[in-house]
Amino acid sequence: MFMFLRLLEGFGVRLCVLALAVATGLSAGVARAEEAHAIAMHGKPAMPADFTHLPYANPDAPKGGRLTWGVLGTFDSLNPFIVRGLAVQQMRGYVVESLLARGNDEPFTLYGLLARSVETDDERSFVTFRLDPRARFSDGKQVAAEDVLFSWQLLRDHGRPNLRQYYAKVAKAAAPDSLTVRFDLAGANDRELPLILGLMPILPKHAIDVATFDETTLTAPVGSGPYRVTAVKPGASVTLTRNLDYWGRDLAINRGLYNFDEIRLDYFREANGQFEAFKRGLYDFRIEHEPLRWHDGYDFPAARSGEVIRDTVKPGVPQPSEFLVFNTRRPIFADIRVRQALTLLFDFELVNRNYFFGLYSRVAGYFAGSDLSAYGRPADARERELLKPFAARIPPDIMDGSYRLPVTDGSGRDRTTLRAALKLLSEAGYDLDGTVLRNRATKAPFTFEIMVTTRDQERIALAFQRDLKRAGIEPTVRSVDPVQFDQRRLAYEFDMIQNRWDQSLSPGNEQYFYWGSAAADNPGTRNYMGARDPAVDAMIAALLEAREHTDFVPAVRALDRALIAGFYTIPLFNVSEQWIARWNRIERPKATSLSGYLPETWWAKGQPQAHQAK
Repeated sequence: MFMFLRLLEGFGVRLCVLALAVATGLSAGVARAEEAHAIAMHGKPAMPADFTHLPYANPDAPKGGRLTWGVLGTFDSLNPFIVRGLAVQQMRGYVVESLLARGNDEPFTLYGLLARSVETDDERSFVTFRLDPRARFSDGKQVAAEDVLFSWQLLRDHGRPNLRQYYAKVAKAAAPDSLTVRFDLAGANDRELPLILGLMPILPKHAIDVATFDETTLTAPVGSGPYRVTAVKPGASVTLTRNLDYWGRDLAINRGLYNFDEIRLDYFREANGQFEAFKRGLYDFRIEHEPLRWHDGYDFPAARSGEVIRDTVKPGVPQPSEFLVFNTRRPIFADIRVRQALTLLFDFELVNRNYFFGLYSRVAGYFAGSDLSAYGRPADARERELLKPFAARIPPDIMDGSYRLPVTDGSGRDRTTLRAALKLLSEAGYDLDGTVLRNRATKAPFTFEIMVTTRDQERIALAFQRDLKRAGIEPTVRSVDPVQFDQRRLAYEFDMIQNRWDQSLSPGNEQYFYWGSAAADNPGTRNYMGARDPAVDAMIAALLEAREHTDFVPAVRALDRALIAGFYTIPLFNVSEQWIARWNRIERPKATSLSGYLPETWWAKGQPQAHQAK
């Protein structure tokens, strides 16, 4: 009997070992799955498992004081995860956390936060998160696997379109135990999906009413983050107070972050009023976007005395780029020749000299100033292979890198670009009738509306209006308040708007949200131009499938070429630096992250020095 039991025991052990080998990818032909402290989109994480703090954070930053944040616009909701309403975006990170957190010195690497570890295989056919048993919501309840599954289902069914799109790719989700969640991703064909799930906001199942989740609310959310919402003045301000019982205050990923006892978000409906409030010291810092103001506007007493400090930061990510966006859902912009003609008519050289003091550059495409940009760069063999099925859609000059945006003589009366534009418009069915451009068939004048919401946007729109008049086009410029602008933009109820898409060094799933065909008629996405191009869709799929950097870069460049070839926008300018003005009561680390400025790393001057565990 004893020997029989020993045989059974040995057989059972062998079965367990075999089962473990299959589950963890040790069987023949299956890549090993590894549990790790972090996950990178391409390559390996830069920080080791025993890192003590992020390189751009000051681990000894003192705690205390208040940061007042001046925000342009208004709000009517504290829920940034749904389409309805104008939400306070700072709920993410400060109040509601995700499973993993970004390392902002890397293109796309995530480190453990609510999840202390992440596990996936080489195919990324699944991802498993193991929660930190210390993690707690602000009401003291432990963050559990059921909260993760609840959040996934809730946002998949009721969240913003991008969240629904991402989370619907999960084939199956399960919780083997109260602190472990596994997502099976078979068939998703999306190597970024484990990271996207790692950034999923985790909401408390016990504090959410599913029936009313997709309605706007000013009720303070229950989160697991370092701050709680403690005061709300509808449309005017929100106060966040540091949670002294915050469960994650000693994590390496948080060391030196979230240093203020209080953060107050004060909202301003008008840009000039917002700036005047800063000059009076009513809020602590501003990110300046207007060259004229940066050049001339800071000659006031506090700036001259050094009480207001001006910092120039040069991040390592693609340069923010502003565009005038054609809504191609409108018949007047459906013809690409019309869009090409109007691109010719925008006089950048005149605008840059008169409005921007020559501080801006101009690049076609959406990844300016980075290795991902295709502009001015010939396509390599891999790009040509990717774009071969769509060769008819991509002009030769865009493929060989010789295409350039029009350059005028800067006079506002450039004849060469005018002649080229009128030729394209004639081919599209429009002729000059005296001083009015008319549709050849209907005799209707060529006119459309440029919708703006800030003084800076209005100046550019009026300059473009002047350029267009030379071609017989009489657009109207309509200024609306930020609320109406956002509502109409999200519903695609406009002819032309100014917009910018911020890009990273690791573009991924969000590109479908920006330009994918499925997003074109789905309100709430950022496909404002209404792009429906199989070449664009295919290139997004290719960049998501890329495993190595050498495959990823050509795929992104090929996407850039497909977008440039569509003439969906008129490139206005590229910004190579971040301009930050702050009152000297606010201090920041000497090191700057790859992504640029990060208010969560700042602290109040004059507070006692922190002595945190290393």
